[in-house]
Amino acid sequence: MNQSHSRRKFLQTTAALAGTALLVPDTLWASKPAKKNIGLQLYSLRDDMKKDPLATLEAVKEMGYKNVEHANYVDHKFYGFEAKEFRKILDELDLSMRSGHVVMKGEDWDASKKDFTDSWKQTVEDAAILGQKYLISPWLDISLRRNFEDCKRFMEVFNKAGELCQKSGVKFGYHNHDFEFSLRLTSVKVYDIIMQYTDPKLVAQQLDIGNMYGGGGRPMELLKQYPGRFELMHVKDEVKGEKEPWESSMLGKGIMNVAEVLKLSAKIAGTTEYIIEQESYQGHTPMESMKYDLEWIKKVQF
Repeated sequence: MNQSHSRRKFLQTTAALAGTALLVPDTLWASKPAKKNIGLQLYSLRDDMKKDPLATLEAVKEMGYKNVEHANYVDHKFYGFEAKEFRKILDELDLSMRSGHVVMKGEDWDASKKDFTDSWKQTVEDAAILGQKYLISPWLDISLRRNFEDCKRFMEVFNKAGELCQKSGVKFGYHNHDFEFSLRLTSVKVYDIIMQYTDPKLVAQQLDIGNMYGGGGRPMELLKQYPGRFELMHVKDEVKGEKEPWESSMLGKGIMNVAEVLKLSAKIAGTTEYIIEQESYQGHTPMESMKYDLEWIKKVQF
């Protein structure tokens, strides 16, 4: 199939799905209310985790968090600990790590063998050892999004990653930044390519409602465009930044109308994992911010 035909078929399918969504009543999108697991992305406390991960996790537990999400997996170690050792630490603190971030790169898939590398297979097994329900890749390399066909082709690798993860009781997923909404390949947004060519049974979507803002994405619109597709969410708020156009802030202090996003996601998105992340602090300490954010989200009725 040539590129123009593939793109035309994509646009026709997307238009048909959009038309269907407009005709389906909200009551059909909504399912039985799912349990809401509130968690913390540990990148929010990255400096503290680097200095003393054990003391930081103890502080997180003391704040009232029960779930954490990692963003540090180097040489098959989590914050310097082997998977079994880190699982023991979490268990002793009565913390659950339901999800974690590891970038799946193009070289993790061996096209000649039509199989994943041993290194990526170990990554999946380590996620299972930690008890993760989700293994999330938070990036799509530039080399994989140079044109429509290359991007589409790698989405099949995403689906294969989903099949591999399922064998270990884990679900593969993807986490967005901003380029997925600002970058178009033959007029199609990268995010629409991801959504159209990944199987939701194999690939979960973790919607970062803050990252998308700088690329022109708006969470309320996206939740309605793809109902039932967002099992996980990075809960953020955004303010004008000093160095960047936008930066994250304490929840409820920015322009995101986070409470309404949470309410809509609970109604139509199928979201069960709500993970707080804040990367900029506007004069507060990261610890102060994480404590405030948890108290804030607990007050929202969603």
